[in-house]
Amino acid sequence: MAGNSERRGATRKAGSKKGAVVGTGGHGRRSLEGKGPTPKAEDRPYHVAAKRKAAAEKGAGRSGRPSASASRSAGGGRGGRTSSTHEIVSGRNSVVEAMRAGIPVTTVYLAARLEADDRTREIVSTAADAGYPLLEVSRTELDRLTDGSVHQGVAIQVPPYAYADEDDLLDAAEASGRAPLVVALDGVTDPRNLGAVLRSAGAFGAHGVLVPERRAAGVTASAWKVSAGAAARVPVARVTNLVRTLQAYKEAGLFVVGLDGGGDTTVGEVPFTTDPLVLVVGSEGKGLSRLVRAQCDAVAAIPIASAVESLNAGVAAGIALYEVARQRAEQ
Repeated sequence: MAGNSERRGATRKAGSKKGAVVGTGGHGRRSLEGKGPTPKAEDRPYHVAAKRKAAAEKGAGRSGRPSASASRSAGGGRGGRTSSTHEIVSGRNSVVEAMRAGIPVTTVYLAARLEADDRTREIVSTAADAGYPLLEVSRTELDRLTDGSVHQGVAIQVPPYAYADEDDLLDAAEASGRAPLVVALDGVTDPRNLGAVLRSAGAFGAHGVLVPERRAAGVTASAWKVSAGAAARVPVARVTNLVRTLQAYKEAGLFVVGLDGGGDTTVGEVPFTTDPLVLVVGSEGKGLSRLVRAQCDAVAAIPIASAVESLNAGVAAGIALYEVARQRAEQ
């Protein structure tokens, strides 16, 4: 009945009533103080930048002082820009050339029951001398690591590629004592084409390859593979604005020749003298962009049969570089 304090639940137990909140005791204030500035990425052990730094220091420690090619691949180089992840270089020729160039290697992978030849013996010997980790894995695992590419039973993991600065290419030409010869790629998005250009550039004595940062291929595992090791010897500079870089090259005295199917002349008619030269290669589909074409001192075409629409960038660069080398050798 109402007012009956004896009924169940009619009275509140002592200490069960919620009283006024006294305060946080400073807990909220302390939580707002923070923990100081955020450490740099390379100083955080779990961050990929710290792992790259450790791998680069480990590779440099094995060989003492890394070579210029090794510094490029490990993330060094003046004004260079580094790719974001480790790369897997596969194939016996590519691996041999990379190791000969002194590139710091994180891990060497060999397929189980691999048939040995001169190249594999050199790879094993170099890895043992340098102290590189050597792992024997199944071919299934190697297929997975190389994303199904033709690896010939051999692959290495290398630190991310570090791009050179555009001025580094001119410095390399000055050190060689020969007139500068640079290949610039405009809108080439296939890394295999970049690899083919690197291979031709190395074969015909070019001092480097210039690529834009955006809408262009970078030095990936595919480019490494196709270049057959040339990526270790031929520097690649990545620039923010290709048009501005070509303008700067022209002001420095370089002659700019663009390759385009609608060129005003042919490659054989351009006088490739011993003057400094930039050879600009456009994409297979669109050719040279309007702004890049406007920076060219000459635009040349490669004569081909009418049944073939165009050549890819790798083939076009190889033909043009051969013509440059031929004319310069005659002079």
